[in-house]
Amino acid sequence: MKLHSLKPAKGSLKSRKRIARGQGSGRGGTSTRGHNGAQSRSGYSRKAGFEGGQMPLQRRVPKFGFRSPNRIETKPINLDTLQKICDKSKIKEINPDFLIKNGLANKSDLIKVLGRGKLISKINVSSHYFSKSAIKSIEKVGGKIKKLIND
Repeated sequence: MKLHSLKPAKGSLKSRKRIARGQGSGRGGTSTRGHNGAQSRSGYSRKAGFEGGQMPLQRRVPKFGFRSPNRIETKPINLDTLQKICDKSKIKEINPDFLIKNGLANKSDLIKVLGRGKLISKINVSSHYFSKSAIKSIEKVGGKIKKLIND
């Protein structure tokens, strides 16, 4: 066997369709594009979401909702989550750096402590925002809150 004698296996290669090479080829005339219309022309490209003239999905479905461009997005952390952290690590001071280190928030997140769940441990919590119920629960067990943002 030599390099010049190499050939692909029998039946492994198909010859390409020779389109638009006369009527005798069976693919002349319209060249497998049908008769007239946009898709028979050269350079045709369908717009994204085009459904052949049928009312497209994005226009059939109603619009809803609104997000204020001035909103302040916060990462919610509930009291039951803080209690689990206290049970696991016996820590008495919780701040954003600790939450970031433990994967509960990202560096760029503004953190808001919410009042879901029960807090038993006396802990000091530093956060950007607090709900009224969270403040009440933390102070009830003897903990302290520290707001990192003055609003």
